[in-house]
Amino acid sequence: MVNRFPALFSPIKIGSMEVKNRIAMMAMGVFSPRLMGPNGAYTKDGADYYIERAKGGTGLIVTGLLPVSWFPKGQGPGDRGEGFYKYIQQQKYLAEGIHKYGAKVMVQITALSGRSSIHSEDPAPSALPNVWDPTKTNREMTKQEIHEYIEMFANAALACKMAGIDGVEVHAVHEGYLLDQFTMEYANHRTDEYGGSLENRLRFPSEIVQAIKAVCGKDYPVSLRYSVKSYMKGYNRGALPGEKFKEFGRDYEESIIVAQKLIEAGYDMLDCDNGSYDSWFWPHPPVYMPKACNLEDVKMLKKHVSVPVICAGKFDDPELANEVIANGEIDMMGMARPLLADPDMANKFASGDLDNIRPCIGCHNGCLSAIFQGKDISCAVNPACGRELTYGIGKADRQRKVLVVGGGIGGMEAARVCALKGHDVDLYEKSGQLGGAFIAAAAFEYKEDDRRLLNWYIKQMQDLGVNIHLNTEITKQFINEHRYDDIFIATGATERKLSIPGFDSENVTYAVDALLHKDITGDNIVVVGGGLTGVEIACELGKQGKKVTVVEAADTILNTFGLSAANYNMLMEMLDYYQINVMKSSSVTKYENGMAHITTMVKNYPNVANRAKMMFAVGAEGIPQQSQIKADHIVVSVGYISDNQLYEQVKADHVYLIGDADKPESVMKAIWDAYDAARSIELRESRKLQHV
Repeated sequence: MVNRFPALFSPIKIGSMEVKNRIAMMAMGVFSPRLMGPNGAYTKDGADYYIERAKGGTGLIVTGLLPVSWFPKGQGPGDRGEGFYKYIQQQKYLAEGIHKYGAKVMVQITALSGRSSIHSEDPAPSALPNVWDPTKTNREMTKQEIHEYIEMFANAALACKMAGIDGVEVHAVHEGYLLDQFTMEYANHRTDEYGGSLENRLRFPSEIVQAIKAVCGKDYPVSLRYSVKSYMKGYNRGALPGEKFKEFGRDYEESIIVAQKLIEAGYDMLDCDNGSYDSWFWPHPPVYMPKACNLEDVKMLKKHVSVPVICAGKFDDPELANEVIANGEIDMMGMARPLLADPDMANKFASGDLDNIRPCIGCHNGCLSAIFQGKDISCAVNPACGRELTYGIGKADRQRKVLVVGGGIGGMEAARVCALKGHDVDLYEKSGQLGGAFIAAAAFEYKEDDRRLLNWYIKQMQDLGVNIHLNTEITKQFINEHRYDDIFIATGATERKLSIPGFDSENVTYAVDALLHKDITGDNIVVVGGGLTGVEIACELGKQGKKVTVVEAADTILNTFGLSAANYNMLMEMLDYYQINVMKSSSVTKYENGMAHITTMVKNYPNVANRAKMMFAVGAEGIPQQSQIKADHIVVSVGYISDNQLYEQVKADHVYLIGDADKPESVMKAIWDAYDAARSIELRESRKLQHV
């Protein structure tokens, strides 16, 4: 078989370490107790998560970050106490498992967050406003603490080397973390040898790599996680792609000098992307960011440095990666979330099996958001992620006859899992195509990965031999007349409609119709509903140059549970950039003569001085304030109502209600509901037999 991507699958040297190909797994935090042990080493489950990606063909595994300062004295690898030796012993399983598949592994070690920490008492280079609560200030780090951190970095790196880990990555002059803040003038106001001149500002990360090399040897590979450009407009303000702005953080000119000086200090590789916590959608690009969003900046930096450079950030196209590597413009392709969605991605690149790659859709629900909720890292589209050896899909002891009602994402996932288990699956869809509500959700131009996921599911149905029946609505009578061992009701949901005077006008469109069929004409648009879909529609219309107002009944917008701050903050920047007016605590009460009549509940919120904003208190409910807005067109996006009528008619212990038919929520819920139910259908029978 001819290798379509010879440059991508060529070996590369990183210091003294040779990696078999140019595909690297980027760090994704793994902190939950099930995956990381009390000494910082990975449990068997945590290590198996990484080993699965090595098995899938990835050449270099960079683990999630290991905070050197997290552990009580003597308990972690940052000092030479009992925890140091426990870490070494426990981490050997990770190293040996990854080496078994010919891959290499680097552990990412970190000083953590500075002003980006959720704990405002954590130290920063100087006294700085906290990212998450700017009313609080992170204190200045002492020199003694700096020296202690440097020693902890060296100890942790030595523990990694003694465990058989191939190298370490220092995190980070990247993403606005503590070390990144030290390097930048906006954040470092120190007057000692760790502040002031650029050389002084680079002293902390320089002394870290020098300390590591002193204890581990000059030939022990040390990578640096590096943000080429900060894309900051100011504190808590990130710049959008293509936006004209004055850089508040690190710009191109300084970035080149910083990279060169840190390489002189001893770093063997730069693992690159962009951004900071103030522009979090650059290092953690949501669906709204363009593909390979950091590539041009990393290519620029590569021209000025002598060590290998990795590029990360929505970079999952092997053809593009092969081209830029062959041209010498970068050295390695970095992926994080795509390898959570499909751990076998590298092997599929190598075999040319690109149509069978399950794509990441940029939602962050199962990974970034879950991590910060204290949950296991996983993936919205791959429920087995993080529990590969304990939650996979095995063959059933006997074939069962399975009915799936509904051909949306949840229905297709149930059908897929049942077919993989060896069951005979009939899937009925009342419309003429598979996809359900996800077809409309994937309609935005930038949601190409949603469309890839939909096509992947349709291909799985075909390849696995699922019996597809379109244009057929299933009834209670049909189910009573046909014998099925198991039935999945995935009938989805219907759009919630509003009984408001004037909403029967042809100039009022509901979200699904707006996404799929109808051009929204006119210059003045009102979007009713400030949830995720409503805000996405508003931003898309604002991008077209329309004057858009979002009217939301709640006191806040974007109330989708689990929505990552990276996604949220980018949408908020987009609302500002496209000059979209947002009216909260407001409802449209009438649409007449091209005017939307709006009632806003004015509430007792204080002014910026935290004192009375009005001359009298208005009570908990507030007082209504009337206004009118010109509306050439109104788009309504106020959610969905579950369609569970069929389930209520036929429910039994072998009938499963899944996805939006149970509760309209997210793609992750639809897929995970279906996976969990389909994976465990045999348990129902075994429980029944136990009671006989």
